[in-house]
Amino acid sequence: MTTPVSAHAAVQVRRVRSFVRREGRLTAGQRHALEVLWPRYGIASGGGPIDAEDVFGRVAPITLEIGFGNGESLAAQADHRPERDFIGIEVHRPGVGHLLVEIQRRGLTNVRIFNEDAVEVLERCILPASLDAVQIFFPDPWQKKRHHKRRLIQPAFVRLIASRLRPGGMLHLATDWSDYAAQMQMVLLEAADLFEPEGLQPVPERPPNRPATRFERRGEHLGHRVSDFLYRRRDRG
Repeated sequence: MTTPVSAHAAVQVRRVRSFVRREGRLTAGQRHALEVLWPRYGIASGGGPIDAEDVFGRVAPITLEIGFGNGESLAAQADHRPERDFIGIEVHRPGVGHLLVEIQRRGLTNVRIFNEDAVEVLERCILPASLDAVQIFFPDPWQKKRHHKRRLIQPAFVRLIASRLRPGGMLHLATDWSDYAAQMQMVLLEAADLFEPEGLQPVPERPPNRPATRFERRGEHLGHRVSDFLYRRRDRG
């Protein structure tokens, strides 16, 4: 018997952090962007569930990217798909600052940012069945076996994502670590009541909507094989 996804699923998500806050050094440009641009493009998680129409000033499909790094992929997607709105979540402020610089440089109006833990954002700020796509590209692989519990892609987290995706919405994962790819595939297999594969998994080639990132290029340089997974939210579950 399968367990239905509901708002209560948020309570079930593990509290082992999938990240360590490493502030790093902010460049002068990033610091300026955080001071000047954050009030326009940033969203605080303390305000409760967001009204996307109010946030973006329109009704449009919404893609949520979790852990956008320096934002290069998110900015490129928003630039090439102006008909879609994008929400990014990243815990590291230098990456947020870098994305804000890119937003200004490209003149983007369809991007908003959370500088928070993704679990907390999904629980508090994203309404059920309000997202059209969720993407997680190259999350921290936590290579040591004793640290695998810190990996982001876990059963409870995937079920929380499912509760926020509309029926038919897409979940797109990518990694360049073979054992993490196997874990991702297993987790999605265990969530077969919620997600169905969009064709062969992993997909044979990089999907066109995912720009190549520095993580991908670095992994390929090291001889890592990149695996992309595309799953569609079932109408029931």
